[in-house]
Amino acid sequence: MTIFSKIIAGEIPSYKIAEDENFYAFLDIFPLVKGHVLIVPKIETDKFFDLDDDYLTKILVFAKPIAKAIERSFDCNRCALSVVGLEVPHAHLHLLPINEVDDTNFTRGKLKLSDDELKGIQEKIINALK
Repeated sequence: MTIFSKIIAGEIPSYKIAEDENFYAFLDIFPLVKGHVLIVPKIETDKFFDLDDDYLTKILVFAKPIAKAIERSFDCNRCALSVVGLEVPHAHLHLLPINEVDDTNFTRGKLKLSDDELKGIQEKIINALK
């Protein structure tokens, strides 16, 4: 069971943004930028493009309102999508509010945010989803 499966199952706490029968979206607790959200399929598949076509289609449809909420919540040029998949062997999609390409640089240091900061970001994005 991956760490993402444990988060989905509620065994590890998370800052949930949205959920449906196929996907779970939550804040990255070590984000590149404030508002960094992960979208994870509820089925364990290591590589993103090993997901079947139905899941690949549905993950973008699930991500769209979250991406729009991120754009409304943060002073950013757009919401970027990234699939890296080296950190956890469970397919996932990164959504990041960005103003420049370097905002998606996964080799730079991650932010260390307090619980209150993460809760505030979570609330901001959830409110923008409404």
